Amino acid sequence: MSPTPVPPRTRRIPRPPLAPAPLGPAPLGLGRRTLRALAIVSCVPYLTLKTAWIAGSRVGVPDGSVLLEHSTVLVVANGVTLLMDTAVIVLALLLTQRWGLRVPAWLLAFPMWVATGLLVPIMVGFPVQLLSPGGAEQDEPFLHDWVFGVVYGGFIVQGITLGSLFTLYARDRWGHVWRGGRVAGGPAGAGLRAVTAGASLLLLAPAAAHALWALGGTAGLPARRIAERSADFHTAEGLRVLFAAAAVAGVLWLVHGADRPGAGRAPLALAWAGSGAVGCWGGWMLLSVLLPQDDPGNEPTAAMTLTYAGEMITGVLLACCMAVVLRRRAGNAGRPA
Repeated sequence: MSPTPVPPRTRRIPRPPLAPAPLGPAPLGLGRRTLRALAIVSCVPYLTLKTAWIAGSRVGVPDGSVLLEHSTVLVVANGVTLLMDTAVIVLALLLTQRWGLRVPAWLLAFPMWVATGLLVPIMVGFPVQLLSPGGAEQDEPFLHDWVFGVVYGGFIVQGITLGSLFTLYARDRWGHVWRGGRVAGGPAGAGLRAVTAGASLLLLAPAAAHALWALGGTAGLPARRIAERSADFHTAEGLRVLFAAAAVAGVLWLVHGADRPGAGRAPLALAWAGSGAVGCWGGWMLLSVLLPQDDPGNEPTAAMTLTYAGEMITGVLLACCMAVVLRRRAGNAGRPA
């Protein structure tokens, strides 16, 4: 009896994988188009003024202004700030274009964090200073009053529009991160908590210095700064304390509550804005005190330098702790708690 023939094995052709769904927001609506247009238009007055000053114009700069004392430094500073405001236009485009979704997360998050840190203190401080008794008064001319209104008004619009666009962008790209996933716990969680606690303790010293100056203390201030103090000065110093508190509270809340699925939006807002205001504004003030001074009475003290340097360092450390939480949450998103 002949054996039953065995049919030849058929080669299975693997089915092509399904094409991934296109990543991106819904078609750009009127709301996002309007926000983008407002963000770009709000940069025009500032860019126009900076370009005019670099070209030698004195529009908006009164006689006797300290801005006329260092022409070279002024041109360099105007060039840097012009580029910084141009970056706002780039960010507005990035947040509303499909190619912006292919930008690495860190390459977008860092400039947005810096923009937040520089704009939020103005968005909060300028209206408060206008409403405070004796606010916006200057003993010596610096810029004409209309310049502050135009420039800071533009900054406030930039902050509102960029913040709104980034919130919508983050919801589209990273919304899944906040729908669950256990983040903290174990050795890594303990290490993260230790770094966060250390950075928070280090921030106490700069915050105490700002609190002292807000309440009228003069220790650590140069003679000219003491003589020129006004309601604006005390208001700004008090707000610096509040931003430090927001940074510490937000990051601690985010780190210690990160193991609860769905938690994080409120502490993330505090951590993002607070750490940005502390780190970036501290760095900006540190740069300002390191510039050459002709007046010995305005020479920065060691206390001022250490205060601003401490803010910059601790703000960056707290932002790094926040970034670790976000990165780990993104990696664990979708996994069971």
